[in-house]
Amino acid sequence: MTPAKKPDLLRDNELIYGRLLTVDEPHLIQRYNKALAAFGLPPTRLKSFQIDRTGFSPEIADECGDPDYLDPNEVNRRFIILTPSQIDLPVVHTAFSNTSQLMFEFMSKNQRAIDALTIKDVIYGEIEDSVPKVNDIEDLLSINQVEFKVLSAEDVLGKAAELGKLVDRLKQEPDAWRDDAMLTRMVELAKICGDIRENALVPDQVIFRHNAYWTSHFGGLYVFVDPDMTTVISDPAAPGFRRSRPWQVSYLSINDADKVFKFLASTGRIELPRASWIETSGYLEHRAEMVVRALIRDAEPNRNLTDVDKVWLQAWIQSHADLITKDGNLPFLNAAKREIAQLGHLKIEDVFPQQRFLVVRAKPDHPDAWLTNRLISDFVPTDFVSRYIFNKQGFYKDYDGFSDAWRSHVVDVLKTTYLKDKVAFRTRLYGLTD
Repeated sequence: MTPAKKPDLLRDNELIYGRLLTVDEPHLIQRYNKALAAFGLPPTRLKSFQIDRTGFSPEIADECGDPDYLDPNEVNRRFIILTPSQIDLPVVHTAFSNTSQLMFEFMSKNQRAIDALTIKDVIYGEIEDSVPKVNDIEDLLSINQVEFKVLSAEDVLGKAAELGKLVDRLKQEPDAWRDDAMLTRMVELAKICGDIRENALVPDQVIFRHNAYWTSHFGGLYVFVDPDMTTVISDPAAPGFRRSRPWQVSYLSINDADKVFKFLASTGRIELPRASWIETSGYLEHRAEMVVRALIRDAEPNRNLTDVDKVWLQAWIQSHADLITKDGNLPFLNAAKREIAQLGHLKIEDVFPQQRFLVVRAKPDHPDAWLTNRLISDFVPTDFVSRYIFNKQGFYKDYDGFSDAWRSHVVDVLKTTYLKDKVAFRTRLYGLTD
């Protein structure tokens, strides 16, 4: 579930609701209101607001007091498309991690229709699946595909379909050209739709597969799909856990680090710690720095860390040797680095299950790479950078519990590392080129 409105520190630095599209032209606001009316929602009085890829606006969510105004019951997600350029925007509010990908696929596959329709109209509708409400895991597992139910405020879609049928009739019935009423209707429709032979106004593909994903339901639940088995990873308290389709679904507790790790490794979703990527990525160094910063936060929650550099961090480590030893993660990472330098790899089977997640990343070329990195971040909450990149819901939840001093520090680190060059950062640390 998308977090409630955050302090301006996140908004001002585009760490929440960043890179959105500003809507301030009266005709686009009017179109947006027509879509809201179709959903049974009141019109916005705002003269300017921002939208994401799905048409969600944080300002309108604030105005109507409902962050789920396009996501009732957190299923069958609504969308509003004002312009084809929305395809390049992020999705900042969603109950399913694959909403962004589904919207991208829909807009990509139907680009011509969306280009033509949005010249004159607003496109809106629902990403419809087989359940109206999620009550248990079985409801989630029953969603195999989704269908985009597409409408337009001025019914240009319906009129284009009507015109298409009349064109077919004109071609197929020898005497159809004598029907003056039909020809008059065709002229009327053409004035609205244009030449449908040139402008594809009806979306070609509206059904898409619903594959691996994370959902906010039941406190956060993962579904991974393999050829012979579907795997659910969640809190065992989730309704239906180990009871829904036990013959074809494997259930893993999100609290069982050992079993979750073995699942990711056995299905080829993670890269084990090897010199080939560890030594060039700076991954272990990054994890170590995150560990130390978290220890400083816990020991001195109100310390101002704005001007902290590596020399200061090293001095802090030396003066807090007992704390470092008791935590154990920094000594482990240093030992792992030495072993990888000597052997070219780390004997992962000798590592304590929880610590294994410190030294692995998702296999970059696996289709589930982003989802896997998200899951890994659940086991390494001290790495707020990885949490922010792959698990924003988790990051915002963590952020709520931070002190003001730590919030400022987190924002500074994200600005000077990840936000400085997102693509280069993801490529170096996680091997992700897309």
